Amino acid sequence: MKAVLRTRSLPALLLAALALVMATLFAPAASAQTGISTIAQAFRKGPVYVDPAASAQLSKADADALAKRIKDANKPLFIAVLPADYPTAGLFSRLRAATGITGLYGIRLGDRFDARADASVMSATARQNLVTSVQGEPAKAQLTDFTDRALAHMGGHAPKSWGGSSGGGGASSAALIAVGAVVLAGGVGAFALVRRNRRRREEEQRAALDRLRVVVDEDITAFGEELDRLDFQPAGPGADDAMRADYEHALDAYDTAKQRMAQASRPEDVRTVTEALEDGRFSLARLAARREGRPLPERRPPCFFDPRHGPSVTDATWTPPGGAARQVPVCAADATRLADGRDPVIREVDTDYGRRPYWDAGPAYGPWAGGYFGGGILPGLLVGTLLGSIMATPSYAADYGTGYGDFGGGDYGGGYEGGDVSGTDFDPGDFGGGFGDSGGGDFGGGDSGGDFGGGF
Repeated sequence: MKAVLRTRSLPALLLAALALVMATLFAPAASAQTGISTIAQAFRKGPVYVDPAASAQLSKADADALAKRIKDANKPLFIAVLPADYPTAGLFSRLRAATGITGLYGIRLGDRFDARADASVMSATARQNLVTSVQGEPAKAQLTDFTDRALAHMGGHAPKSWGGSSGGGGASSAALIAVGAVVLAGGVGAFALVRRNRRRREEEQRAALDRLRVVVDEDITAFGEELDRLDFQPAGPGADDAMRADYEHALDAYDTAKQRMAQASRPEDVRTVTEALEDGRFSLARLAARREGRPLPERRPPCFFDPRHGPSVTDATWTPPGGAARQVPVCAADATRLADGRDPVIREVDTDYGRRPYWDAGPAYGPWAGGYFGGGILPGLLVGTLLGSIMATPSYAADYGTGYGDFGGGDYGGGYEGGDVSGTDFDPGDFGGGFGDSGGGDFGGGDSGGDFGGGF
């Protein structure tokens, strides 16, 4: 009887032992944290990664649909869905380094979301606004909205490693011949289309330059009139070497501006013209200070409302119609007008819709403004305007050049473009900082002492 009982209990003991082994083997794996290298490896194969512990956030079908949308757009957008308790210290920078591909990285942790990007793919301002626009949405809606809006405004191309899925077998010779014929016919059509598009783009640029030339010639003429009105004789009494140097520099700037404008063949060539005019006007401001015995002025950008007003003397709060308030550099006269509640004297130019402020006149005025104000402050000055919105798009750099701070800053013109494999060669400033911090960076800030938190 005891032998029978011992025999019957053997299967139960074996099952119990098997269960114990299974629990030992698989329980740690289920609860183990997914490593950064695992996510990076997934990103090198495709644009969307959903952690098994966060699968309730986004179904496989929805993740596949999101990945297809990104691949079809040929953009370097990476989306990760991770559990809420995933460690956030250095998350973005570590993930970017491990993946090694320039792009825009969006991460959802639990019900919170943030993103970081290489500057060549999306400006910090555009990325911040994009993240803000999707806060508080459910996972599927949030990631879909973020993806759609990002694809419409980001630069770069999808990494080659995503490629296309390889088929199971080889293609037949007949199929290859058929495909070759289609490709050949498509190539002929594509060549004709490229030529037609190139001609149209050249015509559009010529028209933009012709319209812009009128405005720049007005600027050059106004500066020349300032020089004519200047009652300064280099050899006269009271003139010293410093004054003569300022005066000669202003004359050289005037000649340089005329020469560069005569040689301009594209709208982006205008930038060097307005750079020369800005430099010349600052020289006149220094000359005036020396002659009047005043301290030399600090180097400031021109008056935002009309660079012909000369160098600014202070910053003032200004709110464009329907826009947000911002600080802009202003001349003394416009500073007084704003303080009195009056409108500043704004530079208006001709458009197809009549006279408009230059910031609402079209994309060709980007290089014009870039020469006057440089890349550093221009994005903040133009945010919310027509010109600012146009310059924030990646396609703008292809048509009108780069070098306008967060609108391009040269990032679209050189170095690693979006989708290129750069390994750890990237700017840590694009991926460092605190989560929820407008300065950009990793999950952190707020009450978490550098970890995930703040503002959510």
